[in-house]
Amino acid sequence: MTPPASAPSPSTGRPPDTRSPFVRLADLLAGVAPGRPAINLSIGEPQHPVPDFVAAALVSDLASLGRYPAGKGTAAFRTAAAAWATRRYDLPRPLDPEREVLVLNGSREGLFLGAHAAKRYVTANRSPRPGRPAVLVPNPFYAAYPIGGDTADCEVVYLPAREQSGFLPDLASLDAALLARTVAFYVASPANPQGAVADLAYLTRLLGLARQHGFLVFADECYSEIYTREPPPGLLQAAGPDFAHAVVFQSLSKRSNLPGLRVGFAAGDAAFLEKFLDLRNVAAPQVPVPSQIVAAAAYADEAHVEDNRRRYARKFDLADQIVGDRWGYRRPAGGFYLWLDVGALGGSEAVTARLWAEAGLKVLPGRYIARDQADGSNPGADYIRIAMVQDEETTAEALHRLVAVLG
Repeated sequence: MTPPASAPSPSTGRPPDTRSPFVRLADLLAGVAPGRPAINLSIGEPQHPVPDFVAAALVSDLASLGRYPAGKGTAAFRTAAAAWATRRYDLPRPLDPEREVLVLNGSREGLFLGAHAAKRYVTANRSPRPGRPAVLVPNPFYAAYPIGGDTADCEVVYLPAREQSGFLPDLASLDAALLARTVAFYVASPANPQGAVADLAYLTRLLGLARQHGFLVFADECYSEIYTREPPPGLLQAAGPDFAHAVVFQSLSKRSNLPGLRVGFAAGDAAFLEKFLDLRNVAAPQVPVPSQIVAAAAYADEAHVEDNRRRYARKFDLADQIVGDRWGYRRPAGGFYLWLDVGALGGSEAVTARLWAEAGLKVLPGRYIARDQADGSNPGADYIRIAMVQDEETTAEALHRLVAVLG
């Protein structure tokens, strides 16, 4: 499916580059040798150990590979996911695993297809609204959000998430006419890349707007278990007992160091999830039963998650010591990224190229995960994203190289 042409960038007059940020990074660094042995800090792929129980769980039902899995997921997986989310967020009532949880082939698949389902569901369940259906995404963003809106033939509206608004979209700035034609509002908490956490007041206000105007809130909570202070609140905590208009997307990639397992889930508004399942049954990949067995075991175990969190905490201790207050660094409330302001050093692309050529550090330019706003500014253009996914020794080496090169 080819997405419709996006609006030209206000700053260049050309359509934005919608390719994967990592493809663009490869182009930027092509033909340039790393100045020192390479350390990859560009991609959020956890390098911590896979939990011990995975191998046994994975081979416990190999016979199931001879059958097509159910699109909604096994009852055992959905029960485990519902029980975990109910415990984790102290929900006012337990999630119903039969009606309020769907397995996903990783959260990215769900976040992409969610926009398609939202357009169908919302436009069928509210009075006609003038203008093109809109999908609202934070800017910077995870690439699955806007491409889902684009391919669903919605207008993708980029909401700047800058330091001035706590690195979250400013809800007070939203126009009622825009909200009236919105079908889905994506929010990430903890945010990728900035690590900002939306508090319950913010989530409650956002859901209030959703119910007033009839759209869905899609909360990407895949970093929810990596935090440095308090556990981040979740959208379902703000949603009330019926979870109306609220859908959360979870994944084991970050929580359990299982990015290759490709298992996550969507949970929340039962009426929407029923229609979402209808779409997924004809358009989405099913999740192998052995993968769901591993996932159910992962959601039943917190020891490996606590160990994971301690590993990240020690690496952020290193950042506190080595980076200090340079480049606007502040220890993030959640997630595992550094979001460093290098605008005074030439901006995200120039600094990325320099770090590779001089220090062998591969980081991600913030411009590649953001879009130009109507005024021509780009909320990511002055920043680099550093994924703190390597072991402690490698992380310390990388941070010392960073400081040595950038000062």
